[in-house]
Parts: sequence; C-alpha cells; structure tokens
Amino acid sequence: MSSRESPAAVLFDMDGTLVDTEDLWWDACVEVADDLGSPLGEADREALFGLSVEDAALHITAALGSTGGPGARAVEAMLTDAFTGRLENGVTTLPGAVALLEALRAAGIPAGLVSASPRPVVDLVLETVGGHRFRLSVAAGDSARNKPAPDPYLAAAARLGVDPAACVAIEDSPTGVASARSAGCAVIVVGPSVAVDGVTAVRTLESVDLPLLRRLVSGPGAVTPRT
Repeated sequence: MSSRESPAAVLFDMDGTLVDTEDLWWDACVEVADDLGSPLGEADREALFGLSVEDAALHITAALGSTGGPGARAVEAMLTDAFTGRLENGVTTLPGAVALLEALRAAGIPAGLVSASPRPVVDLVLETVGGHRFRLSVAAGDSARNKPAPDPYLAAAARLGVDPAACVAIEDSPTGVASARSAGCAVIVVGPSVAVDGVTAVRTLESVDLPLLRRLVSGPGAVTPRT
C-alpha cells in the first residue's frame, strides 16, 4: 500500500481520546488545589481541559496569587501523584479505540501515542490499552516543548522516520489539535462537544476507519459530519 493511499502513521492523543480519564484528571486537579487552599470552580475545569501537567500547574499556582505556596514544579509533582493514584485503580478505553488500533495493526500502519501527560501516567495507561499496539509513545518531557507546541508530534514523526504531513493525528481538545496542526499533521477531533474549524470531527472513534484516514492524507482535509 503506497503512502498516497494510506497514512504513514496514525498518532493518538491519550487522555479523553483513547481512555476515559478526563474526570480523573479533574479530580486530581481539585484535590491538589484544595490541599493548597485554592479551590477550583467550573470555569477552571474548562480552562484545564486538555492542558499539559506543566500548564495545569501554572494555572493552579497563578490562582494562589499572593498567598504563596509551592512553586509550579512542586505542583506538577503533586498533580502527577494525584493522577497516577487514580489511574492505578484502572481506566476505561473509549468506544472504538481497541478496534481501530487492531485495524491499523492488521493494515500495517504504525500507531503512535502522543500524550501531554508525564511518563508514569502514560506507562500506566499503556498497561490497559496494550503497549504492543503502539510503535512508540511520546510523553511530557520527551520533546523540548509540550502541547500546544508542535514538538511532541514532530518528535513522534521523526522517531518513526515519516513525514508529519503523511500522518493523521487524533485529538480531543483544542490544545492538542493546535499541536498536531502546527506539526503539519492531518487531524481528527473526537468528542461530542469539541469542534475546531477546519478539522474533521467525529463523535467517537467508532466512526474512524481506514477509508477516512486515507482520504485525509490523499487530498485536502474537510470537516465531516459527526456520526
């Protein structure tokens, strides 16, 4: 199968895309902020959606203002500990995730995991999803900058030896979409409430198949109806 007929690779975001961890992440942020005496509200939930642990730590420390408290690096560690503690109880793969990964493997198309989460979090999730289903994984700290910079996707493509423009990235947040698009990847955004102008959108991974992936790398991308 030539590169004109098929993606060189499909690069998956993790949290909220492959596994249902968004509520666990929010609970971890709430726990840490409460411990620091700076409770979060619903506006913070929206602001923290899709953020890397570094940016989430900056958001929480900024909310502390003049009250003091630990620095951003310490808050990063607190967030990572709180999140991994919840993941150790198990995570749920989202509908269509395993079937899509297996279809890619059967077609000989490499899958990569490109996450803004720290390595301990990524490795825990890979135990659930199956690390054997991915050619590689990129976690926070594996590239010079995290999402929304293009670096994580550029790093994944470089390690696979492929052109980012021949890859399809699957994301669930504006932050992740910005990272993938700036790297030059074709992008699918998945989720019932996420829409980004000019990006193909689906409700779940159950709507993503090989013909759709091939279309995205063989011609101009188009926004598709949610199915």
